[in-house]
Amino acid sequence: MSAPKPHAVSTKLAQAGHYIDPATGAIVPPLHSAATFARDKNYELIGDFIYSRTQNPTGNEVEKLLTELEGGGEALLFASGLAAAAALFETVEAGKQILVPEVIYYGTLSWLRRISERRGIELGSYDPGEPDSLPRAIIPGKLDIVWIETPVNPTWDVIDIQAAADVVHEAGAILAVDSTVAPPVTTRPLALGADIVAHSATKYLNGHSDLTGGVLVTNRIDDRWKDIRYIREHAGGVLGAFESWLLLRGLRTLAIRYERCSESALRIARHFEHHPAIEAVLYPGLDSHPGHEIARRQMTNGFGGMLSILVQGGTQEALTVATGLELIIRATSLGGVESLVEHRASVEGPQSKVAPNLLRFSIGIEDPEDLIQDIEQALNSL
Repeated sequence: MSAPKPHAVSTKLAQAGHYIDPATGAIVPPLHSAATFARDKNYELIGDFIYSRTQNPTGNEVEKLLTELEGGGEALLFASGLAAAAALFETVEAGKQILVPEVIYYGTLSWLRRISERRGIELGSYDPGEPDSLPRAIIPGKLDIVWIETPVNPTWDVIDIQAAADVVHEAGAILAVDSTVAPPVTTRPLALGADIVAHSATKYLNGHSDLTGGVLVTNRIDDRWKDIRYIREHAGGVLGAFESWLLLRGLRTLAIRYERCSESALRIARHFEHHPAIEAVLYPGLDSHPGHEIARRQMTNGFGGMLSILVQGGTQEALTVATGLELIIRATSLGGVESLVEHRASVEGPQSKVAPNLLRFSIGIEDPEDLIQDIEQALNSL
């Protein structure tokens, strides 16, 4: 008799890793809000926990599920996506090099610029659209981490994870992938050669815009990973128990939320691709997107709910469209059930490399026709 087929990711998510409380039979993991844990009369710990800054039972359940979803060795939850990234970058020694694509999330880039200036770390960038750009940017003997996002926020360019991993490993460094907009229901960077995958759990993993959190998942537990564990514990960047419980609840609907967001975003992108008031629609699910074929290989279950449009004109025209929207909410963040729009250049400030006519949309789970009508009427105000 053949072995049973492994359960699909959507099944594991829906059942929170097939959780059943052994004491009560409850099918929903409990919230353990305790900050500290008792010892018995022999001064031995009663369970596996001592203090919630180190680890918490609720957080552990989430970490186990995320480790399984990503196919990794271990996961660690953090108080935010940036806290997770900062813990990883804290492991880089002075004199070493970190490489990033020319356009990445501005919060990550801002932190990298700070530690580069203060700690003597070489911060370099490369153009992922040019095949030879990454190897040319490497300083031999100094490269420690290459950090990539794919798709890249907010242009949604697609980086070939496997190709990047081959170059990075040949240089003796590690590849870390911010896969916030491509959660493990569609992309598993560790299986494509990445060493560490990061998420802002605030976004798709939670999906309800009601917590701030982050996660790192490693493919192996090595000295760097043990250092990251130490940094989280002693710097205090751990995710709280209630937020961990909310995250686990949000994860249970990730597969169906992501599927709906992806379908709607593709429908919207196709609708506006040739609109006369729009210069371009940036979405990897479009056949015309330059990274579409790579996205098809890496994103095996939809292309996500993130897209950007370049409005004909400049800053003022883009802001006119953004302020003309009546249903789509003007707000920062992404990956929630509600649709959001943001003028990235305004948020990022004068150092931004984002086109002034770019509007970033996070498509939620509303009726896509309602969203199309809202964008149409806003474009009519130009």
